[in-house]
Amino acid sequence: MRFFKTLAIAATLVAGQAQSQSCGGDFGGFVGGLKSEAVSMGYDRGLVDRFFANVQRDQAVINADRRQGIFQRPFLDFSRALISQNRLNNGIRNYDRYRSIFDAAQRQFGVSPGILLSFWAFETDFGAVQGDFNTVNALVTLAHDCRRPDLFRPQVFAALEMHRRGDLDPRTMTGAWAGEIGMVQKLPSDIINHAVDGDGDGQITLKTSQADSIMSGASMLQAKGWRANEPWMHEVALPQGLDLTQTGLRTRMSVSDWQNIGIRPTHGSLPSGDLQASVIVPQGHRGPAFMVFDNFVTLFEWNQSFIYVTTAAYFATRLTGAPVYQAGNPEQGLNQDQMRDLQTRLAARGFDVGEVDGILGANTRAAVQDVQEQLGLPADGWPTPALLRAL
Repeated sequence: MRFFKTLAIAATLVAGQAQSQSCGGDFGGFVGGLKSEAVSMGYDRGLVDRFFANVQRDQAVINADRRQGIFQRPFLDFSRALISQNRLNNGIRNYDRYRSIFDAAQRQFGVSPGILLSFWAFETDFGAVQGDFNTVNALVTLAHDCRRPDLFRPQVFAALEMHRRGDLDPRTMTGAWAGEIGMVQKLPSDIINHAVDGDGDGQITLKTSQADSIMSGASMLQAKGWRANEPWMHEVALPQGLDLTQTGLRTRMSVSDWQNIGIRPTHGSLPSGDLQASVIVPQGHRGPAFMVFDNFVTLFEWNQSFIYVTTAAYFATRLTGAPVYQAGNPEQGLNQDQMRDLQTRLAARGFDVGEVDGILGANTRAAVQDVQEQLGLPADGWPTPALLRAL
């Protein structure tokens, strides 16, 4: 990708305009609509024709989008599946190897090396597995699909803008099934708005340059709200008798206030008492507990999955010296069918659980916590067979 010293605003404007055409229907007609809209936005007809010339619907992309069973695993299983000793060792080796780049990213953007290493590891195993899906096919397929068109449709036009600049060949650009490109898997709009020439060679090559990838990841997090040199997570122990309705991302208090009600670190010490924080229990009050800060919330700008973000944040603490979490003895959770049943029942009671997908996301956790309180159960947001029976 060629490096442009000034970022055009075209892709940002396009992202806000690319909402007029509905999803679904005949794929060829859908692509024709995209082309007409692109021309109406001011793109040259010949450029548009070349960009969409070979686009195809990719059923493998749809299959991958529907096949995300790993996100249905509970935190302990999910984190153990993603965090191996080998991945931890590789993270430490990559930090040693690229220490000067990580130090530069922290100086310029305030982002911890641990966070950048964690996402680099989880997204592509430090660049080794970047995906072989045609990027334009993936984005157009997901824009045509009616599950999340508002997310992917703007990215088609952002990819077109990259093509106009000479940064994306629609025939040869490949990446993840969801259209992300490079070592840290960035969508086209984020590349346009936040990519950085980290190695100073006049180009941004997110597929091959570690420096460009690391600095671009840090740049994006800063732009999304990362607070320079502040913490993101610390493991804590809960006191006996804690009001569990206070756990979860909806409750924020100062570190001092949490300490006053008995929250204690499992290792080391907690940061400044004035910082605002929440306490999360991803697998219920009998499992691990973490105090999380504003920077933890910012990580949802990288990935919207609660279980993924929590695991990535935890892995980042491991990479920066924290011990293994205290696993505890969590109560049995629900399988996928039970979780869908639960979400359906909660939605029928008026709770906003988002999509009924069998995944315990942030909305479902909040609804579970509210209904647990109503039913007199431990209100920690962790759904159990007992809760399902009670409903």
